[in-house]
Amino acid sequence: MGVMTPVDRPAWPDQPDPGPHAAQAADGSTQFDFFAPPAATPAAPAVPPAPMPAPMPAPVPPTAQQQPVQPLPPMPQAQPVQQVAQVQPSQQVQHVQPMPQAGGPLGFGAPTVPANPGVAPSMPTVPPQDPPTLELGAPIVEQPAVPGPAPAPALDSLPGGPDSPLYVIGDVHGYLQDLLDGLHEQGLIDAEGHWSAGRARMWFLGDFTDRGPDGIGVIDLVMRLAAEAAADGGYCRALMGNHELLLLGADRYGEEPVHSAAGTASFLAAWRLNGGQPHDMERLEDHHVAWLSRLPAMTVEDDHLLVHSDTTAYLEYGDSVDAVNDAIREVLNQGDPDEWWDCFRRMTKRFAFRGESGPEAARELLAAFGGHRIVHGHSPIPYLLGEAPTEDGHSGVHVTGPHVYADDLAVAMDGGVTMEGEGKLLIARLPLA
Repeated sequence: MGVMTPVDRPAWPDQPDPGPHAAQAADGSTQFDFFAPPAATPAAPAVPPAPMPAPMPAPVPPTAQQQPVQPLPPMPQAQPVQQVAQVQPSQQVQHVQPMPQAGGPLGFGAPTVPANPGVAPSMPTVPPQDPPTLELGAPIVEQPAVPGPAPAPALDSLPGGPDSPLYVIGDVHGYLQDLLDGLHEQGLIDAEGHWSAGRARMWFLGDFTDRGPDGIGVIDLVMRLAAEAAADGGYCRALMGNHELLLLGADRYGEEPVHSAAGTASFLAAWRLNGGQPHDMERLEDHHVAWLSRLPAMTVEDDHLLVHSDTTAYLEYGDSVDAVNDAIREVLNQGDPDEWWDCFRRMTKRFAFRGESGPEAARELLAAFGGHRIVHGHSPIPYLLGEAPTEDGHSGVHVTGPHVYADDLAVAMDGGVTMEGEGKLLIARLPLA
């Protein structure tokens, strides 16, 4: 078992996107009352509604004209999203129901669609904000073990290979149209949203949901692409992010209290504070939960260590990739809400690899788990750079691509897609040029 380096800073919670930074202390932490709703911030400019793409399940009334990307010929309107077949969590091709034939392109280049106004939210929404790192006390009660989903296939048994291209995708946070646009631009999906990358390998770095308009649509797309990629000899996989831990915890435990040194909290309350969308919770089904629960926390591909969070807290779960993945999967299977909460708390830590001590922390992680470079999401690049916000709450940083830092030992892939006018969803082929 490895020991976490003291350079791993306390978590600096995500701010409402876009929105001002919270007051930062000298040690890099952020102080605020987790249990009180965050102060109101100016609302981001409304994004004009647009039709959702055909492969997605959430019905959205079209209100804006789609703009197909050239040279794709204009074609008739795609089938309604509610007719898209669900992909079963087994990801076996024989279980994938045939997709209805869409009549035209998906509307790449269209603006992101807001949440479906026809769905009445079942809970109040609060401006999103990640909780600070909280030290937990001893669990309140010992919970009996409950059966969990079947283990994920071994990573070394996946199709594809080192001779096929490797792509990584940063935090999506429900921005389905941005994901479709980016994958299509890279040639990874066709005009109908189906896998077109052959034997390519693709890894999502976690955080599919929360804050954006269609988190469940993103999950459905990734699950379907996983089956389609396997049929072509490639693969599409994903890592467990802190927002997956939070969504699953909110679904499983709801308002059940979890014990912490700061008082009593609940997963559902934390999920709301972190941009949880009621329509995502309403559409979350058992096969989504089973698939998300099997996601690994880390992997090594082509000498790159892929993780979600820029933290050394992974060392608290083991000293090898397999040990960490097994330990976190066991936490999710045991059914102890306090251990689950503690896992979520650890995975919200960030900024371990920036600053003078960052390269030391990166080398410690690489020495334990392998690889010559860490590739992570979790911390939006504008926040990672520490740029002070302007009067309108923006950082002034315009993300154009991945950020390489820590003596070239770390690559940040969270482009801050939720930060309008500054961020973007990042998709990159490894190794970076």
